Amino acid sequence: MRYTDINLDDKTILITGGAGFIGSSLAFYFQNNHPKTKVVVLDSFRSGETLSNGNLKSFGHFKNLIGFSGEVISGDINDKDLLLDLEVNYKFDYIFHEAAISDTTALEQDLMIKTNVNAYKDLLHLAIKHSANMIYASSAATYGNAPSPQRVGCEDPANVYGFSKLSMDHLSRQYMRECDIKIVGLRYFNVYGPREYFKNSTASMVLQFGHQLLSGKNPRLFDGSDKILRDFIYIEDIIQANIKAMEPKESGIYNVGTGKARSFQDIVDILQRELGTELKCEYIPNPYIGSYQFHTEADIEETKKALGYEPRFEMEDAIKDYVSEIRRIYETEVKK
Repeated sequence: MRYTDINLDDKTILITGGAGFIGSSLAFYFQNNHPKTKVVVLDSFRSGETLSNGNLKSFGHFKNLIGFSGEVISGDINDKDLLLDLEVNYKFDYIFHEAAISDTTALEQDLMIKTNVNAYKDLLHLAIKHSANMIYASSAATYGNAPSPQRVGCEDPANVYGFSKLSMDHLSRQYMRECDIKIVGLRYFNVYGPREYFKNSTASMVLQFGHQLLSGKNPRLFDGSDKILRDFIYIEDIIQANIKAMEPKESGIYNVGTGKARSFQDIVDILQRELGTELKCEYIPNPYIGSYQFHTEADIEETKKALGYEPRFEMEDAIKDYVSEIRRIYETEVKK
C-alpha cells in the first residue's frame, strides 16, 4: 500500500541500517511504490564481531536486500570519512536513520553512546547540509518502567540503550529549534514482521513462537503470560508511520504503536489457529521479575494528529498476513 501522495520522482533517499529489519522494509517500500526514487542503503553488515553478551554487533544481512536494485554501501556510521563522502558526492532529500546498536542487553556503554548518539549528530549535520528531512528511529525503551499508557515526556530508561535513544531525542529537540529541516523521531514499540529473522535471538516472540510450533515443540511461556502485555506493532504500520513522517505538520517525537496492549498468550493462541497446531503450552517461572516490563501501551494520539497515522493491523490480521513468511523462513533457514 502507498502511504503518501508526495512526488518522489528523482528524489534521493538515504537509509542507514538499510540491511536490517526496518531499514530493508523501507528500501523495498520505495522500490515498489516509488520506482523513480533513488534509494541508497548504508549498512555495516554483519561480521563475526560480537558484543560482550555474545550477540552480534551488527544484524544487517544481505538476504534482507535480495531483489533490491538500488545502491548499497557497506560502511559504519562512526566513520567520519564515509560521512564526508556522503556529504560531498550525494545530495539527499530525505534521510531515514535506522542504524544503531539496538541490543537492549548490550553492556558496552561507550560503543552505545558513540554509535547511537554521537554518530547521529554527525548525520544531522549531513541532513542540514543537504536540506534533507530526517526521520529517525527512537524507541519505547526510553520509557523503561514508566506506567502505561506511555507518553512522550514521561521517560525513565532502564538500560543504556534506552538512555542513548532518549539522548538522541534531546539532541533532536535542540536541532528542531535551530534549523529549518523537519526532524521526526519515531518511538517504536514491539515490532514484528517479515525481514526480522536475521535479528537472531532478538527477533520478536511472534517469529520465535511460530518456529517453536512448526518444529513440534510445546510453546514455553512465563507464568501468567495472559497478564504480560505489550504493544506489539506490525512492520507495515511502522512503514506507514515512517512515510507519513517525511513531510510532517511539524517536527517532533512520536510514539509508534497500536495503542492496544496484547498478551504473549494471545500471540501463541493466534499462531496455533493460523498454523493449525494444538500443542500444549508449558509455563515456566519468570526469572526477570523486578527487571521486566509487564505492560506497555503507546499513547498515539499526538502521532495521529501530527502525522495522520492510523494503525491498520490488529494482531489477528497481522499474524495472518505474516504466517506464510514464518513458514518460508522455517523451511529455508531454520530446517536447513
